[in-house]
Amino acid sequence: MKNVAVITGAASGIGRGLAERFAAEGMKVVLADVEEAALAKLSAALEAKGATVLAVKTDVSNAAEVENLAERTLETFGAVHILCNNAGVACSRPIWEHTVADWEWVLGVNLWGVIHGIRAFVPRMLAQGDPCHIVNTASILGLVSGGGTGIYKVSKHGVVVLSEVLADELAQKGANIHVHVLCPGWVRTGILDSERNRPDALQNHKTQTPSRLQTIGGSGDARAEMEAGMSPTEVAEHVYNAIQNGTFYIHTHPEHKTAIRERMERILE
Repeated sequence: MKNVAVITGAASGIGRGLAERFAAEGMKVVLADVEEAALAKLSAALEAKGATVLAVKTDVSNAAEVENLAERTLETFGAVHILCNNAGVACSRPIWEHTVADWEWVLGVNLWGVIHGIRAFVPRMLAQGDPCHIVNTASILGLVSGGGTGIYKVSKHGVVVLSEVLADELAQKGANIHVHVLCPGWVRTGILDSERNRPDALQNHKTQTPSRLQTIGGSGDARAEMEAGMSPTEVAEHVYNAIQNGTFYIHTHPEHKTAIRERMERILE
């Protein structure tokens, strides 16, 4: 495995787990996040363990900021070998009740963040010619449907098909870039509190009912499910192994494959 990894949404959750895992392998890590204080704290913690770190405050929904991230990475380390388009947010209410601000915020981070990452980094990876890997964080909710969490599902289904198309087109080109799409179930992250990072310009009116993230089946206690979920460290191990083994779909929770199969059978019928 080569030695420069870029991770968006790196300051917490899965992103932090990935950063710690890659740093433990002796890789140089580029940390990108909108939470500047948390970013600085993680950077200091990794450097204290001997890691080489570049921290770049980045809003992945902003194309110019992701382009800046790519430029800073190449200026500092001369190359990039692993890109983890991982930043994500969530909100949930009946899909017809979502505001334009909801759509712009969630799609801006979850889907456009991946799009911007691909546009900024893939040309640079192709120019390098080195073996590279791109890991796009989707979700089990990018592979199933059903009621609840609709805006999040739309964004994550987009990430899955975007990853599939990217992988096929890079293979047709004979590029030495391998694509992976991460589709975890519940993981102990701060995504239920992602409103903390919602831009002022995309806030809802005070009278708007607060969103409530739902469980995979559309009912139940999402916070309890999350607290009982997999650790980001374990997810990062799945990702590391998938990179080593060339696995495209990264399923951290195989128990959800039944739901995927049922959806595919409904489509085929």
